[in-house]
Amino acid sequence: MKKRIITLVCFGIICTLVPINAIGQGAEKNPTFGADVVSRYIWRGLNLGSASPHIQPFMEYSFGESGLAIGGWASYSIGLGLAGTEADLYLTYAPVDWLSLTVSDYFFPADGAFERNDYFNYKKDETGHTFEAMVTLGGTESFPLYGTFAMNFYGEDGLNEKGERYNAKYIELGYNKSIGANDYSVFMGLAPDNPKTDLGGVGWYGDAAGIINLGLTVSTTRKVAEFTLPVFSSIIFNPEAGNFYLVLGISF
Repeated sequence: MKKRIITLVCFGIICTLVPINAIGQGAEKNPTFGADVVSRYIWRGLNLGSASPHIQPFMEYSFGESGLAIGGWASYSIGLGLAGTEADLYLTYAPVDWLSLTVSDYFFPADGAFERNDYFNYKKDETGHTFEAMVTLGGTESFPLYGTFAMNFYGEDGLNEKGERYNAKYIELGYNKSIGANDYSVFMGLAPDNPKTDLGGVGWYGDAAGIINLGLTVSTTRKVAEFTLPVFSSIIFNPEAGNFYLVLGISF
C-alpha cells in the first residue's frame, strides 16, 4: 500500500507540473545514453566516491518537444573498494529553456555480488530511497545566471536533534559563459539547514549550515586518437567541511 502511495504522490506532482497535452506532443521518443569517467565522485561539494575514480552511465528518453524526459543515472567505482555506488531515476519537465522541474529518486545500494538491497521497500522509516524535488531557473545563453533550489521530501534524510527527518535543502547560484572553445561555469552551493549534530542530529549535507559547494568547471573537447571527446575539469571547495577537490572527467 505504501508503495502505491509513493507512486501516486510522484504522479500527482508530475500532473501538477505538466500540462495534460504535453505528453502527447511529439510522438517520437528520443533516447540518449552515454557515460562520464571522473577522477573522483564529488556531488554538491561532498566526496561520495572515496578515493576511487568512477564511471557514471546514464540513459534518458525525451518525449518529442514536450519538454518531458525520464532517465536513469548511476555511479560505480572503478578503483579499489566499492565506495559511492549509486543508482538513480529521475523525471524532468522543462516547458521553456530557462525553467526545469525535476523529481529524483536517489538510491545507494551495497554493490557486492550477492547483496540484497531491498530496492522495493518504500516504507517511510525503512526505505533506502531519497526523493527530491528541484527547480532551476536561468542558465541559458541569453540569461547565463542560474538559480537552483532542491529539497528532499520523502525517505532517507537528515535528522534533527529530535530524531525527525528535516527535509534537507540545497540552494545553488551560478553563472555560465562560453569563451572561445571553452565553456565555463562558476557556482556556489549552500546548505541552509542546521542539523544540530552537537545535540544528536544527523546532517545530510554536513554538520552545520553553510557554503558547501564553491568552484569552477571548465568544459572543452580533446582529440584522442581518431575521436574528439568532451572533457571537463572542476576545482571545488567545501568551506563548511574545510575540503578541496580537483576533478577531471571525460564524456563518451
